[in-house]
Amino acid sequence: MLLVIDCGNTNTVFAVYRDGDEGPLGSWRTSTVPTRTADEYAVWLTQLMALGGLDTKAISAVILATVVPASLFSLRSLCRKHFKIDPMVVGEAGVSLGIAIRIDRPEEVGADRVVNAVAAHRLYGGPLIVVDFGTATTFDVVDDDGGYAGGIIAPGINLSLDALYMAAAQLPKIAIRPPESRPSDNEPVRVIGKNTRAAMHSGIFWGYVAMIEGLVSRIKAEYGRPMRVIGTGGLSALFAEWTPVLEIVDDDLTLAGLRMIHKQNAG
Repeated sequence: MLLVIDCGNTNTVFAVYRDGDEGPLGSWRTSTVPTRTADEYAVWLTQLMALGGLDTKAISAVILATVVPASLFSLRSLCRKHFKIDPMVVGEAGVSLGIAIRIDRPEEVGADRVVNAVAAHRLYGGPLIVVDFGTATTFDVVDDDGGYAGGIIAPGINLSLDALYMAAAQLPKIAIRPPESRPSDNEPVRVIGKNTRAAMHSGIFWGYVAMIEGLVSRIKAEYGRPMRVIGTGGLSALFAEWTPVLEIVDDDLTLAGLRMIHKQNAG
């Protein structure tokens, strides 16, 4: 079985795959804490695998990608010490991604963005745009032949909420939520808030919808050809309900990409 590890700025996801199965046998998410040790990861992960009926001794390979360099040592140590496996690490020498990276400084692109490009092209073709709702909201462009052609990095919605709360003394802390009413022919959704909280909810939610639609429109205009749009990340399903721009939602896109990269390198 294959253990896949996706370490992002906010969360780290672990998933176990078996050859021939389409989806993971189990997946688990924890907060990304760079000071967390390999032993701490092991206690948490092995207990969850046991609860899912999975034997840690059945893990025969590991692939990991991280955008948090400080976490790499502990994750690599977890694999070596507790699974007796030297992990395949995306971005290191010898790990082929199988795609061209067509930007000025290829070494600067985040591992998760390249992995998403690999998975999106193989699953959905191209050209396309991948919108990833993570700590940052990223828009990545994938060419017809699967090449990574660049993209856009914007503040994530939770970062925007935190910044608004921290910078404005009289504004309360709120959580992201969808509008209370849905659009209809008779009564359209209202965006004008009648109190502070309603105004903040409207500004954050509809502001993000406007950003998604606006940036996707500009990318398509610049590219000059029809493009599919794939949403991934925790909030992709929420926003897909309120804008037709997000044509497909695939929350497991990064995990699927890591699995693909491992297969092509291990083969």
